[in-house]
Amino acid sequence: MKNYIEEYKKWCESADFDENTKEELLKIKDDEKEIQDRFYKELEFGTAGLRGIIGAGTNRMNKYIVGKATQGLANYILEQGTQDKGVAISYDSRKMSKEFSLQTALILCANGIKTYLFENLRPVPELSFAVRQLKCTAGIMITASHNPPKYNGYKVYWDDGSQIVSPRDKDIISKIRAVQEYSEIKEISKEEAIEKGLLNIIGKEMDDKYINTLKSLILNPEIVKEQGKTLKVVYTPLHGTGNTIVEKLLKEIGIENVYVVPEQKDPDGNFPTVDYPNPEDKKAFKLALELAKVVDADVVLATDPDADRLGIYAKDSKTGEYMTYTGNMSALLIAEYRISQMKEKGKLPKKGMMIKSIVSSNLTDAIANEYNLKLFSVLTGFKNIGAVMKREEELQDGYKYVFGYEESYGCLIGDYARDKDGISAVMALCEAACYYKSKGETLWDQMNNIYEKYGYYKEDQVSIVLEGAEGAEKIQEMMTSMRNTPIEKIGNYKVLTFKDIDRDYVKDMVTGEETKAGLPKSNVLYYALEDNSWCCIRPSGTEPKIKLYMGIKGTSEEDANKKLEHLKNAMVKIVR
Repeated sequence: MKNYIEEYKKWCESADFDENTKEELLKIKDDEKEIQDRFYKELEFGTAGLRGIIGAGTNRMNKYIVGKATQGLANYILEQGTQDKGVAISYDSRKMSKEFSLQTALILCANGIKTYLFENLRPVPELSFAVRQLKCTAGIMITASHNPPKYNGYKVYWDDGSQIVSPRDKDIISKIRAVQEYSEIKEISKEEAIEKGLLNIIGKEMDDKYINTLKSLILNPEIVKEQGKTLKVVYTPLHGTGNTIVEKLLKEIGIENVYVVPEQKDPDGNFPTVDYPNPEDKKAFKLALELAKVVDADVVLATDPDADRLGIYAKDSKTGEYMTYTGNMSALLIAEYRISQMKEKGKLPKKGMMIKSIVSSNLTDAIANEYNLKLFSVLTGFKNIGAVMKREEELQDGYKYVFGYEESYGCLIGDYARDKDGISAVMALCEAACYYKSKGETLWDQMNNIYEKYGYYKEDQVSIVLEGAEGAEKIQEMMTSMRNTPIEKIGNYKVLTFKDIDRDYVKDMVTGEETKAGLPKSNVLYYALEDNSWCCIRPSGTEPKIKLYMGIKGTSEEDANKKLEHLKNAMVKIVR
């Protein structure tokens, strides 16, 4: 990156930038720290696309950065010769999402690439589904997922409906970097794009196809219709895209008592009722839990703004309390329900597979083993789950997809899409609630049944936020220090295996044997510990954080909580 002061001056003076942009930048002319933060680098188009704070500058989300990314992608598509297949585009409720989505569509159209733009905001999973339905060459979602309100982002999907993976992501990134000047970005008016048949609008017909596809995955439709008369569900889209589908879908499958949190029902990029529109954050459930107590709900559900993640609380009928679930718990509750029912109904494929990310629960391994399913472990990022699905689908005798998830509150119950789907997870949890209700049990009862059956697996994570240039440097230092320091014990646990995914290196700490990790290069360190425990460290790919993950297996709830707290404290101590 050029000197940040020079770049700042260029943005303030060049004819490439509009007056509003210049005005915004002139307001910070005396704030060197702010100028540095906005211009010390170019907002990176990483493996998850773009994500950054909205504003003027090279290290911000704005129409110029979105324009360069889109022009680079257009150049790549033209090189592939797939421009006639088109690109599907959706967006969430964030600030500038609608504007960025139209801008993206028009730049692609200006390059002669057909586009399909959703008429209004829609969830990520429906975009993934639409790419496959329309047989597009690519898809784009304007979203910053569950980040705070000041962020927005840009995710790129390929023709299988999955986010781009290596080596395609690297090729697209190199095309984006090759767009040196903002003047290279092509333009066309909306009227001309429509006239030429390049800009096409996706309407409600795609919603119906998507809803019907999800409904076809229900395993016990009669039980849902029967128990759905009395089951009470509170749902919040947290001001995002979720309720474009959820309420309609649940009514259609027979869930009659759906209460959508009124203050959070409408899309709003300011997210006025929450600090952080993230269903992983307990504070995001405040209004939903208040409503749940009023209506005596059985289940409380929340999706993030782009509706790929789902958070849940379920009522414990013994205490009357609403119990929270981690992403591992909710996904594996769905998995155990669906897989056991598929087995009972003779629908489980002979060569079935489950897929999890390497930082997800070892309870997955126990469930896969119970139902004789092949388990694949992949790097974090649902695109890596999509890549395994694609690979196995293309093999003559490949494994058939049954279930996939990552601990960050995202799962996929069928192969109709290639990204995590909070909408289908809502449906699957409501179906499971109906099924267990018919047996006289709650979802919380069933969670405890799972622990009794397989063992008390518990997981947690710690995020250390380090913002700006200094923070990025500190994160790098922490990773380097951990990488180069041989660790034989973490807390009370001996390290059995150390994996450095970035160096494709695995060391058996007991025998000293060294092998390869066999995963794509990624800045991840993983420690397999004794007693079915583990921990992992990696920088976030989308936020200024270093993330620590850990998991244990206990003999009881109390034992598991004690062991987990001990391992968490030990891990934090080592990193700091």
